[in-house]
Amino acid sequence: MSVQTVSKNSVSLKKQILTVLGAVAGAIALPQLFHIAGAALGVGTSLGEIFLPMHLPVILAGIIAGPYAGAAAGLVSPLLSYLLTGMPGAVMLPFMMAELFGYGLIAGLLRSAKMPSLVKLVIIQLGGRVIRLSGIAFAVLVLNNESVAIASAWTAVVTGLPGLALQWLLIPLAAAVVKNTEKQ
Repeated sequence: MSVQTVSKNSVSLKKQILTVLGAVAGAIALPQLFHIAGAALGVGTSLGEIFLPMHLPVILAGIIAGPYAGAAAGLVSPLLSYLLTGMPGAVMLPFMMAELFGYGLIAGLLRSAKMPSLVKLVIIQLGGRVIRLSGIAFAVLVLNNESVAIASAWTAVVTGLPGLALQWLLIPLAAAVVKNTEKQ
C-alpha cells in the first residue's frame, strides 16, 4: 500500500468524533420521529421496527468516517437511546448493540472497497443480522435465556424488509452527497 493510499483513506480524529456524535444523535432522534408518527397513525412503535431508522446513521458513520467511528456509533447509540428513551427494550438492548456495532464496523471496513454501493450495503446488512442472530442463539442455547427466542431474529428480518429497501435507496444517495460535499 502506498503512502498516498493511506493518507487518502485515513480520516482525521476530529471528523471521526464529529461523525460519531452526529450518528448517535441521529440514531436516537430518528426512531423517536418514527415512534411519534406511529402513534399519530395508531400503529405504535411498529414504524421503527419496519423502517429501521437507527441503522441509517450508524451505517453512514462507518461509510463516512471508517470502522472505528462506525463501530463506536453502533455500540453507543442503542445504549444512550435506552438510557434516554427506554428504547430499545432492555431484553433486546444487548442484541441491538451487537448488531449496530457490526453494521458500523463492517461499513467502515468496506468504505474503500472497490465494489458497487448496493453490494457493500447488502454485505453490511447480512453481517449485522448474522451478528444479531449469533448473539440471540448464544443467549438462548448457551445461557438458557428464556426472555428472547431465536425466531425473533427471523421476525425482525421479515418485519424490517421495508427498512432494508429504504437503506438501499438512502444510504448510497447520502454517501454520494457527503463525498461530493467533501470534494468542494
